[in-house]
Amino acid sequence: MRISQSTTVLSLTLISVAGILSALGRPYTVTSALAESPSDSGPPATCPVTRAPSPPFVPPSPYPVNPGPGSFWFGTQKLWTSLPTSGEWRGLRGYNPTDLSYRQKLFWWRQGSYWVAEPRPKLIVAGRQLDASEPPLIASGLNVGYREEKTKSFMVVAVDIPTLGCWEITGDYEGDKLSYVVWVAQ
Repeated sequence: MRISQSTTVLSLTLISVAGILSALGRPYTVTSALAESPSDSGPPATCPVTRAPSPPFVPPSPYPVNPGPGSFWFGTQKLWTSLPTSGEWRGLRGYNPTDLSYRQKLFWWRQGSYWVAEPRPKLIVAGRQLDASEPPLIASGLNVGYREEKTKSFMVVAVDIPTLGCWEITGDYEGDKLSYVVWVAQ
């Protein structure tokens, strides 16, 4: 009898969550429900998030050996990025209050890159969800920048991720490709 009551309560909770998400314009999937769970203690085992390589990738001079606390460099001298050690992007919001996607800015580097010489880099960024069949992410606003203290010349692009879950992101700079997996959570 007790199992039946627990099952009923769980079913009613899931139906309520699905109704709320539907009202917000977001499709309900088990993956999105799990990604929004406040008790989530990290990416699920089913999401093969990219972890720091061993030995660690160290970018060429003049870039710093370490990108900062809670992150690591990932890639090759031809194309690299900084990723969170947790494998997660949490707390992302849309570009504006009515936007239902999750926006993240992605920073990319490559050896020999100089922001003045290439104000419109030839970087293409794409992404696909690995744990559901959602539409791909949308990349926009490709730009370049420079910071003398740490990151030197870099490329930056905004991505709008349509739903929470496990995402593979790929950067392609004239055939030099770099892919990684990240868990997008509430």
